[in-house]
Amino acid sequence: MQKSPGALTPLKVTGNLARPTRRLTAAEFHTLADMPAASEWFANIGNAGTRRIYESALREFMTFVGIERPDEFGTVTRAHVIAWRTVLEQRKLAPSSLRVKLAAIGSLYAHLIEANAVAVNPVTGVKRPKLASGEGKTPPISDQQARALLKQPDVRSLKGKRDRAIISVLLFQALRRAELSRLRVKSVQERRGVKYFEVHGKGDKLRYVAISPATLEALEIYLDSVQHGANAEAPLFTAIAGERSGRDALTSDAVYKLVRRYALAAGLASRRRLSPHALRSTAATNALEHGADLKQVQQWLGHSKIETTRIYDHRESRVQDSPSFKVDY
Repeated sequence: MQKSPGALTPLKVTGNLARPTRRLTAAEFHTLADMPAASEWFANIGNAGTRRIYESALREFMTFVGIERPDEFGTVTRAHVIAWRTVLEQRKLAPSSLRVKLAAIGSLYAHLIEANAVAVNPVTGVKRPKLASGEGKTPPISDQQARALLKQPDVRSLKGKRDRAIISVLLFQALRRAELSRLRVKSVQERRGVKYFEVHGKGDKLRYVAISPATLEALEIYLDSVQHGANAEAPLFTAIAGERSGRDALTSDAVYKLVRRYALAAGLASRRRLSPHALRSTAATNALEHGADLKQVQQWLGHSKIETTRIYDHRESRVQDSPSFKVDY
């Protein structure tokens, strides 16, 4: 790319670029505020976690390319993006993380095009690494392992009753841990004789998730034992004495640690990075294998794209259905 006033210096991919020495100052990064289109883009990312990840990717891209002024976004070409992708690959970045970073930049440019701030999206046409098909990053656990996990909390204690209810919500309703942490007592509602959760998902999207009989029983046992069950505004799952002071809601990190602790107690220590998301994956896979409609599962999980839901559909690749078990000599 020929250098012109205000243009970017052409990039050469070398090992030295794998760890950029220059870092943006706060003032440099916040020059984005001078470009209303970019500010609108950030404002439209409703999920705080996604916003944080995208902001980090944008900081890194601006540092790598050397963008210092909003008008320089229009000088970036596909070659610059490919050069950045190559550097990320040299750093052995996970394919999923690389895809997220490219998606962040692509999302920004798509918005800038809509606002007539730039003419083209330089991320368009840049190949992204393929993800492993089928299993995804968090494969489900077996039905037997799920039952073992549910049995771990000691329901003779208040903590055990609460934890049994939490694990049940994750395994039967497939909520994200952040969604579970945001539940209030008033989130449990009833319509036409059916109890359901009012769930605030990613992007603050609202959905309604029916409560299974198993979860409803565990939830009623827990609520009968706590003092805040009659307070509609109270967090549904609160910290128990000794975990934290006060009657605050469990954080998503606390939910993660809770699942990890019971997974180890259930003998699932060999399961690498077993997390609440693995229970969500288990619930989705189990529902599909027992005849749930893919479109309904998509809505149930709160996915915006059905392709994301298909990751959990293993009906055509179930190991237990292998022809190996049909061979009979």
